[in-house]
Amino acid sequence: MIVDIFIPCFIDQLYPETAFNMVKVLEKAGCEVHYNSKQTCCGQLAINSGFWGEAKKVARKFIKDFSNDRYIIGPSGSCVGCVRNYYTKLFEGSGNEEEIESLRSNLFEFSEFLIDVLKVKDFGAKLEGLATYHDACGALRECGIKQAPRELLENVEGLNLVEMEDVETCCGFGGTFAVKHEAISIGMVDQKVEHAIATKAEYIISTDLSCLMHIDGYLKRNKKTLRVMHLADVLASGW
Repeated sequence: MIVDIFIPCFIDQLYPETAFNMVKVLEKAGCEVHYNSKQTCCGQLAINSGFWGEAKKVARKFIKDFSNDRYIIGPSGSCVGCVRNYYTKLFEGSGNEEEIESLRSNLFEFSEFLIDVLKVKDFGAKLEGLATYHDACGALRECGIKQAPRELLENVEGLNLVEMEDVETCCGFGGTFAVKHEAISIGMVDQKVEHAIATKAEYIISTDLSCLMHIDGYLKRNKKTLRVMHLADVLASGW
């Protein structure tokens, strides 16, 4: 199976190793991975900030970059959710509805593609330790993803998963929300970190590096030893 990968701009610039690990896992599952190096942003930042005209220009390029009938996999529920839930609104009445619907039906977040499409749960990953999982708002609320990441983590040898209190509560990032409402954002991430630490976990794992970037910044600033990991990095561990 040939699949396309969509690498969000911040992952491309700040966390390329996670993108490579996603490719590694997909290839182990038997996929032939194609990467269009001309791809850029999905337009989420512009949409969230109310710049719909600018977002539409970026979205048109996204549609063009992935104008084929292959599956598209991204390691970010927030970006996948943006395309699924907002492109129809952006292009309402434009005559592109059929093209957008085809794009939406082919686009999957990494964990849901592994579970729902490939139906593979065990990749031979090994990671010793205790971990807790953070339900990112993008994956949970925009894409309805809850069990898929957990099913994958349960098959990681040596890893024990324990749920934190208020696991579905937002970490406080929300893109520009963290900038516009700094005090609220810090209060929210403080609560999230305290709940994670209370589990005695060594790792906090999620499907969205935007959340993990926010959490990791707080951890480092406050000299906490909890380590953040994206699901792709976990699944590529030990082999």
